[in-house]
Amino acid sequence: MTRAAQGVIFTSLEVAQEVYNQTQTKTGLQVIVDTLEKVYETGRKAIESFKEDMQIVFDNLLPQWNYTVVPKMQNVSII
Repeated sequence: MTRAAQGVIFTSLEVAQEVYNQTQTKTGLQVIVDTLEKVYETGRKAIESFKEDMQIVFDNLLPQWNYTVVPKMQNVSII
């Protein structure tokens, strides 16, 4: 996707969508772009139970930008 966008000036959301929708790999994998129109509230805090029940795993390469939130394993018994 980085190569597809090289030299392209994104003057609108539609231009970005069009560039990425035309992207595909050598093996034929195609990219489908969808846009969320929802306006997200900034400064919203997670509830304490979320922090207690979830584990944040930071990416090795870009930990300040990339992370995954996964449920902590509870006391699970296998029958």
